[in-house]
Amino acid sequence: MAERGCPLEAVPLPAEVRESLAELELELSEGDITQKGYEKKRGKLLARYVPLAQGVDPSLQAETRIPGPSQATAPAPEQQKMRPSHARDERFRSDVHTEAVQAALAKYKERKMPMPSKRRSVLTHMAVEAYTPPDTSSASEDEDSLQRPGRLASAPLQSHAGVAPWLDQAVQGSPASSAASCTSSHPGGRPAAVPSAAAVPAGPAALARVADLHSAPPDVTTGLAQHQHTYCERPQLASMRGAPRGGSRSVLETAGGVPVSSRVSSKIQQLLNTLKKPKRPPLKEFFVDDLEEVLEVQQPDPGQPKPEGGQTAVLKGELLAVGSTWPPSLLATLQQWGTTQPKAPCLTALDTTGKAVYTLTYGKLWSRSLKLAYTLLNKLTSKNEPLLKPGDRVALVFPNSDPVMFTVAFYGCLLAELVPVPIEVPLTRKDAGSQQVGFLLGSCGVALALTTDACQKGLPKAQTGEVAAFKGWPPLTWLVIDGKHLTKPPKDWHPSAQDAGAGTAYIEYKTSKEGSTVGVAVSHASLLAQCQALTQACGYSEAETLTNVLDFKRDAGLWHGVLTSVMNRMHVVSIPYALMKANPLSWIQKVCAYKARAALVKSRDMHWSLLAQRGQRDVSLSSLRLLVVADGANPWSISSCDAFLNVFQARGLRPEVICPCASSPEALTVAIRRPPDLGGPPPRRAVLSMSCLSHGVIRLDAEEKLSVLTVQDVGQVMPGADVCVVKVEGTPYLCKTDEVGEICVNSSATATAYYGLLGITKNIFETVPVTAGGAPISDRPFTRTGLLGFIGPDNLVFVVGKLDGLMVVGVRRHNADDIVATALAVEPMKFVYRGRIAVFSVTVLHDDRIVLVAEQRPDASEEDSFQWMSRVLQGTVTSTTTCIQLHKKAERVAAALMEKARLTTGAHVALVYPPGVDLIAAFYGCLYCGCVPVTVRPPHPQNLATTLPTVKMIVEVSKSACVLTTQAITRLLKSKEALAAVDVRTWPTILDTDDIPKKKVASIFRPPSPDMLAYLDFSVSTTGILAGVKMSHAATSALCRSIKLQCELYPSRQIAICLDPYCGLGFALWCLCSVYSGHQSVLVPPPELETNVSLWLWAVSQYKARVTFCSYSVMEMCARGLGAQTAVLRVRAVRAWREPRTSPSSRKPSRGAPPPAMKGVNLSCVRTCMVVAEERPRIALTQSFSKLFRDLGLPARAVSTTFGCRVNVAICLQGTAGPDPTTVYVDMRALRHDRVRLVERGSPHSLPLTESGKILPGVKVIIAHSETRGPLGDSHLGEVWVSSPHSATGYYTVYGEEGLHADHFSARLSFGDTQTVWARTGFLGFLRRTELTDASGERHDALYVVGSLDETLELRGMRYHPVDIETSVVRAHRSIAECAVFTWTNLLVVVVELDGLEQDALDLVALVTNVVLEEHHLVVGVVVIVDPGVIPINSRGEKQRMHLRDGFLADQLDPIYVAYNM
Repeated sequence: MAERGCPLEAVPLPAEVRESLAELELELSEGDITQKGYEKKRGKLLARYVPLAQGVDPSLQAETRIPGPSQATAPAPEQQKMRPSHARDERFRSDVHTEAVQAALAKYKERKMPMPSKRRSVLTHMAVEAYTPPDTSSASEDEDSLQRPGRLASAPLQSHAGVAPWLDQAVQGSPASSAASCTSSHPGGRPAAVPSAAAVPAGPAALARVADLHSAPPDVTTGLAQHQHTYCERPQLASMRGAPRGGSRSVLETAGGVPVSSRVSSKIQQLLNTLKKPKRPPLKEFFVDDLEEVLEVQQPDPGQPKPEGGQTAVLKGELLAVGSTWPPSLLATLQQWGTTQPKAPCLTALDTTGKAVYTLTYGKLWSRSLKLAYTLLNKLTSKNEPLLKPGDRVALVFPNSDPVMFTVAFYGCLLAELVPVPIEVPLTRKDAGSQQVGFLLGSCGVALALTTDACQKGLPKAQTGEVAAFKGWPPLTWLVIDGKHLTKPPKDWHPSAQDAGAGTAYIEYKTSKEGSTVGVAVSHASLLAQCQALTQACGYSEAETLTNVLDFKRDAGLWHGVLTSVMNRMHVVSIPYALMKANPLSWIQKVCAYKARAALVKSRDMHWSLLAQRGQRDVSLSSLRLLVVADGANPWSISSCDAFLNVFQARGLRPEVICPCASSPEALTVAIRRPPDLGGPPPRRAVLSMSCLSHGVIRLDAEEKLSVLTVQDVGQVMPGADVCVVKVEGTPYLCKTDEVGEICVNSSATATAYYGLLGITKNIFETVPVTAGGAPISDRPFTRTGLLGFIGPDNLVFVVGKLDGLMVVGVRRHNADDIVATALAVEPMKFVYRGRIAVFSVTVLHDDRIVLVAEQRPDASEEDSFQWMSRVLQGTVTSTTTCIQLHKKAERVAAALMEKARLTTGAHVALVYPPGVDLIAAFYGCLYCGCVPVTVRPPHPQNLATTLPTVKMIVEVSKSACVLTTQAITRLLKSKEALAAVDVRTWPTILDTDDIPKKKVASIFRPPSPDMLAYLDFSVSTTGILAGVKMSHAATSALCRSIKLQCELYPSRQIAICLDPYCGLGFALWCLCSVYSGHQSVLVPPPELETNVSLWLWAVSQYKARVTFCSYSVMEMCARGLGAQTAVLRVRAVRAWREPRTSPSSRKPSRGAPPPAMKGVNLSCVRTCMVVAEERPRIALTQSFSKLFRDLGLPARAVSTTFGCRVNVAICLQGTAGPDPTTVYVDMRALRHDRVRLVERGSPHSLPLTESGKILPGVKVIIAHSETRGPLGDSHLGEVWVSSPHSATGYYTVYGEEGLHADHFSARLSFGDTQTVWARTGFLGFLRRTELTDASGERHDALYVVGSLDETLELRGMRYHPVDIETSVVRAHRSIAECAVFTWTNLLVVVVELDGLEQDALDLVALVTNVVLEEHHLVVGVVVIVDPGVIPINSRGEKQRMHLRDGFLADQLDPIYVAYNM
């Protein structure tokens, strides 16, 4: 039998023939050619080198001499062949298994043990199955290993006649399995002859031998270290990727001859038989697989994009600075700092409350590391012999909350010349992840684990009290390294001097997407080079402070926070993950507290801090010069960076500080963006077509398309490194300039190998890229990073995905990160717990199918989650709330109030909901049962101490008998954190409306009188007064009617509303007007703009809203965040979205989601954009907004203002048919005496004032003297009084102060029209009759609001308005971000927010004093310089000056500088 393969071995084959044979084997394994075609082509290639037999066709002779895979074993026609999935990292697990088998064979061969021939037959199948991942559990691996020999033993021995040629074919077709199938003692790499059939043991004896070989796991490290392998000669130009992974599986046969898995029950097999496809004759576009099933061949699309650019070149990084300043090794640096700077802080550890529990100095780090090294080498013995010797591996088992002990253990191992292997703390004895870690520990030969006393106590224990043996782990000795367990070394003991050599410094574990774990070995030389490259790229200097949020045991957290920081004597503040979960803003607070110069975060940390920063205005990031985003290569990173910059740029964060980077376990840091002061080019981003990316082609998307991916650069190549981009599969040819490939790195700062796995190490760490002509580009090997990307302008690196997440569906490739980003764009915060989404692919019917797994939030209902899932899959609006649906929801709420809460008519109910449809349904549910709703803003989870008392106060003042809310807020109101702020035992009945039953009310309540109370409107004024007004049913209907007439709100209109829905006009527009008028409303909560600033404008453009409402804070946010991006907005893809909206057919609010990408923003549809406010119109802001977004089609006359107050929420609205708003200029000096004198534009002391909108139908306005209550003419400034059917009926107070009620809501003029009842607004203004006419032909009366009467400053016998003084101060210097003024004991206090250097604070004092004196003739009594964000501003964008005054008097402002000009 062995002689049949001799002619092939006797004739030497040229290299080109061997290469053709290898490509032919690859085509066969991937299913690109049939078995018959393969044999025919192979026979033609070998016809010249094989002697011809007489009368036999060469192809037939080849078929006879070289049996193919289908002839190697008897049951081949019934074996099921697996279709390859083209995902590179699926090979890791099977390659590890192959390497283990290889090591075991070498071990047994060296011991000269007899090898049963049945094992050779097992190897024959193992060589092909090397790319088929085994089962996930170790138990299933053992069972499979026993089942496969059993299947082979049942076949006749004659079926293995062609074992040697079959092994040869397996070698040529499987690069990674060559080591396992080609080891031989014969010269030239020829396989050993197969014993004859008589010499082969059979029956139970063979099975017993096979079982013995599988009974114990092989020692991989021993076999690899003690045996030198001889690899078979094979045609290989360079290391190749994308080798075949198909193979035959172990199958059994039923009585009917149907192949069936040994674990499949008969019922399931019967179902499979019924679903089996009928046989059909194959056509030319079909081929037949091993089971004779007809499969369609994937025909390439002739119109698919193809790369057209030239060949890329090798990108060389800047030279690594070589000089005497670099230390010879990292340990030498530690010794230097530990002896010369012993008191310098090295590492500060925080607890879960954010308190610093311990600061490790460099002296302590050096002394403790020495003690540990001495203990490890001299005090640990086993049978009177040292337990450890230099080069041994040691496991480091430390929790993420203890960076101090981990750092000591890491450097202690390095000083003892041991190799640390950091791993995660195992949770349970049978944790699947820890089993893979156990395989890593076993392959590394780890016998000792270092941990802390606290961590050891938390580990699972056996009955003996010792640490339990974890499943799949080798036997370990546990050593607690707390101080009392270590021995102080003698004074004459010193660790051996160790230079940065090629020996392994540490091993970092890596988990592939299949769950297999491998160890990445990093040498001492690579460790030192990585620290030097990071120091040069990031510009680290001595004594800098670094805030680290990442895991310090691996990746960037280890490289920056443990290694490079010690080289530069930096101070690292480590933020534990538990603290981030409790307070996502903690890392920013620590940056402020420690004045950190650098920070190390991920995109999730930036996103969480955005959600937590609301209400936190005492933070500043001005000290940061470097913000490293470790996962900057992810597609969702760019949105997090943009949103974070938009919010925190006003708090000192500079745009050039954000530095995304790209890294991989194999190549360590690949690229990082550098600030301009370190020579970095300006950042760039690219809008790419996702359709072209699926074909591996780069096409910039400059048009309006539905599918684009916006990516940012990850900076420049690391110093001392060379980078190239090669093709993902096959020979590593250089890619073209417009082609996506795998990034490869040649540098001294990369990892060196997969520990103990030589086969796959060669493929990854010893790649030789070649040009299109086949010439190597370098004589030094490159390391594959596993990152997919390309080189962009300015030699910047762009990453578009990872090979771990590459999935092939049809002929297109999709990346898991892109799909995760798409899913995260659809309301992730409401349904997905902490954004936890996983994407992978499974093989179904010989093709990949994408699976998306999202972790549902505990407070999300199943129905809502299923609707979210539909929106993710379809990308369209699938959930709507029609009229009948809202009616049913309201009925359910009403039934719950009457049955569960047992409320009666007239009872007050507090509605504590986030903005959404639930708030609207709860409001009408209260009206259905005759209760009085009170809308309350929910408390902020990250700021309960400030926001929860306000909620409790409104509930108590309104005398609410019940609180309606969601399940999540219910838990928040009763949480331990809430107990520290309020007395949770005094809450009234709290009713969760998420799980109320579907019940109807017997009858809907009808108010007996129109004057009956409908709802209470509670709000906090700018003077800090909390009060609620009563709105009757008659006033509510009149309000909706006036707004409908003024704004022409017909059912066919689309209205976009970006206002808070809790009080005033915002509540009326959210909950009342859409129901009354029947129009379509697109509701955008303003807090959502903090994470996606373009959301409101996108909604206006998408739904072609004719009328839109917003607040000054929303307008200012858009102007700041999007002012420089108007051109990009036309085509930019917006990924984040949260939109309650209404269905055009139902005219009721609903939930919706846009497609993953958006078309260009077009605001030409806007007829009126009204700013809702209770203050003087901000002319500068409205004009700048109009100019900024004019390029997007916003009409010049569209922006206008409104005016309303507590007594009447809608006095003036511009409307759609009225004349344009007019602007007049008045003398500021006359205003101080309550006189109105018009002047020309540009005159000295001129003040521009814009009318506050057109007065609503049915509303009468008069200007009256605030003290004498007499009417005033148009040349006088007085209080605005209003008479309207939709005015509130009075204040609702606990003590029933009727005097306050009569004074504000039932005022009458002292002379003139003394019969009309007026409501006093508390605002100063004047009326002017203009020459313009309205739609009815009458002349238009314009109302000009100057300011609030309660906020005016009475100084020197004159009336000053704070906004005028604040405007002068803000204009005085560019470093003044904001300003607020108030009076204190007749002294003028000016609070200035400094957006600049603190040393400039003293210069601002004289500047502020001079400008106020020159323009307003006032002497400033106190100047307070504070950090940005200190001045409180409410949700409408209005300054809370009285709150600021209270904070100043209580010394709570934490000022930078205070100057008293007494």
